[in-house]
Amino acid sequence: MKALYRILEHARQTPKRIVLCEGEDERVIRAANKAARDGIANILLVGEREKNESRLSQHEFNRHSIELIDPADSPLTEQLAKALYALREKKGMTREEAEAAAHDPLCFSNLMVREGYADGSVAGAVHTTADVVRTAIQIIGLAPGSRIVSSFFLMMLCKPFHNMKGGLIFSDCGLVIEPDSYQLAEIAMSAADSAEALLGEQPRVAMLSFSTGGSASHGNVDKVIQAARNVKARRPNLAIDEDVQLDAAIVADIAERKLPDSQVKGNANVLIFPDLEAGNIGYKLAERIGGAEAIGPLLQGLAKPANDLSRGCSVEDIYNVIAVTSVQANLSFVTDA
Repeated sequence: MKALYRILEHARQTPKRIVLCEGEDERVIRAANKAARDGIANILLVGEREKNESRLSQHEFNRHSIELIDPADSPLTEQLAKALYALREKKGMTREEAEAAAHDPLCFSNLMVREGYADGSVAGAVHTTADVVRTAIQIIGLAPGSRIVSSFFLMMLCKPFHNMKGGLIFSDCGLVIEPDSYQLAEIAMSAADSAEALLGEQPRVAMLSFSTGGSASHGNVDKVIQAARNVKARRPNLAIDEDVQLDAAIVADIAERKLPDSQVKGNANVLIFPDLEAGNIGYKLAERIGGAEAIGPLLQGLAKPANDLSRGCSVEDIYNVIAVTSVQANLSFVTDA
């Protein structure tokens, strides 16, 4: 699992401050303790102090490795409430509403990231994706130049029976239901950046379709082609194939026959699905039938890292997402600097 080991090692070399807000969930507590013990992140755990401390004590945690923060008595709460009010006043939020919202662990955690007291956040083991994403967009906001927040899965193909080895980026499989061509181009560029950051490789992007090189004529194919050409205009040095079927995207011999002018040449490491329906089905097929390990859904397009979890996530899932968030925060810090 070379790509995942690389991510873990990167996180361990420069651990960032990752805030979690779902200490009521045993999986989160165990993942937080493991992440702190392994040194992949400096963990900030937001919630009711006594309850979180009681749960952590069952796991023999080092009191100096995890910082417990309770919005009810934190010296940051008043400051974060003021920041939230300034941010949302024009949207109709009152001072009283801002003060109440700042006591909510999910809101408090995202405010910590926005104001620089944490480098990234992870939530979703308890909260819904809608709550996690909405809070991140409203508080952390979009990255400069980004007009859409989307998601991706880091798919690990490392089992002995896998013909392909290593990591792939699948996007968007969890958030944008039916992107138009412009949104699809944004998703593709964000996913390419995610591949470069997390896989340590030059991105090779395949815009998936039921058509390869114009072999079919349909409005859905036109959308994919238009999106790819938008990307080419904005990122002329990015290797990207326009409408391409999955086999031609990942099998070199088929790409040579079906798409001889391919830039990716059947060696894609970024697969862009035309809509959420295809993406969601695709990643679950790869995971459940193909035996790939799926890490995510991870968010892209935000000003600072804030990642979602599936409510069915395991301790290992949470641990891996903490590591990815720490790596994203390192890269965000370098970019901001």
